[in-house]
Amino acid sequence: MYPPFLMIFLEVSIIAKREKGMFINEQIRAKEVMVIGPNGEQLGVKSLKDALTLADYSGFDLVLINPNATPQVCKIMDYNKYRYEMKKKQKENRKKQREKNLETKEYQLSVTIDVHDFDTRVRHAKAYLIKGHKIKASIRFKGRELAHPELGRDVLIRFADTLSDVSTVESGPKQDGRNMIMMLSPKKEK
Repeated sequence: MYPPFLMIFLEVSIIAKREKGMFINEQIRAKEVMVIGPNGEQLGVKSLKDALTLADYSGFDLVLINPNATPQVCKIMDYNKYRYEMKKKQKENRKKQREKNLETKEYQLSVTIDVHDFDTRVRHAKAYLIKGHKIKASIRFKGRELAHPELGRDVLIRFADTLSDVSTVESGPKQDGRNMIMMLSPKKEK
C-alpha cells in the first residue's frame, strides 16, 4: 500500500483528470456499469472487468458517460476521436460567436475636417472594414454648425463614397440632436 501523502497525491491527480475530461478505462471506479456499444445498442449491466474486456476486444475505450446514474453508464467508443470532434465543435461555436459579436468602430468626423485628417480616418476605417467589422461614422455639430446640417451630411456621404469599394451603407446619415450618424458594413464577398 502507498504512504498517506502519496495517496493524497493520487486522489488529486484523479480529480484533476476528471475535470479535464471523462473517466476512461481503468479510471472508472464502479463495480457494475450499464454498457452501451459502439453503435448505440445497449449491452446491459456488466461488471467493470467484463466491460473493459468488451471494450478491449472491440478496439475502443470504455468511457464513463453518466456517473450519477445507478448503475453508472459507460459507452464503448474511440475516446480520442470523440475528444477531437468535441474540440472541433467548440472551435466552430467560438467562430460563430465571433461572427455574431463583430465590433463596431466609431470614427468621429467634423464639418470642417481637413483633407489629411479625412484621408487618415478613411485609411483606418478601410483596414477595419477589411477585417469584417462595422463602422459608425458620426459628426457632432458645434455652435452654429447646427444651422447647416447639409454640410455634415456631405462629409458623411463623401466618407461613404471613398469607402464604397469595401463597404455598403447600412443606414444613411441621420440627425439625432447635435449628432449625425451613419453606419457602414463590410461588403459581402460573392
